[in-house]
Amino acid sequence: MESRQIIPAVSVAVVRGETVLLVKRARPPSQGLYAYPGGKVEAGETLVQAAGRELAEETGLEAKDYRRLRDIHIDGRAENHAVDYRLTVFGAAYVDGEPEASDDAETAAFYTLAEMAEMPLADEVFEVAEGLLGPEQGAER
Repeated sequence: MESRQIIPAVSVAVVRGETVLLVKRARPPSQGLYAYPGGKVEAGETLVQAAGRELAEETGLEAKDYRRLRDIHIDGRAENHAVDYRLTVFGAAYVDGEPEASDDAETAAFYTLAEMAEMPLADEVFEVAEGLLGPEQGAER
C-alpha cells in the first residue's frame, strides 16, 4: 500500500440556538456539498487558531468556546487529490453577526437538523450536528 502525505485540516461547527452553521463548498474536496467552514492548517498555527481563521475567512463570523469533537480521515483519492487530510472538527458557540460567504464558500447560513436532513452533506456533518443539537431536534435521516 502506498504511503500518502496527510495534511492537517480543521472545520468548526458553530452553534446558534437550535441551528448550526454550514457552508456550501465551492471547491474540492466536497465541492457542492454542505459542510462546516474549514480548511488546511497553516505553518505555525494551532488547530484552534486555524479553525478561527478559516471561520472568519469563509463566513466573517467569530465564535468562542472551541472544543475538539472528532478527527476524520479524508482519503483524497476519492476526488483525485494527491494527498489525504486529517480533519479535526471543532464545536464552538456563536458570538455575533450574520454569515457572509467568501473565500471558498459558495453560501453560508445556519440550519436546523430538520433542514439538514434534506441537504447534500459532506461525510459526518449530520452526525456532528446531531451530537451538538440533540437528536430530538431533527428529522430521521
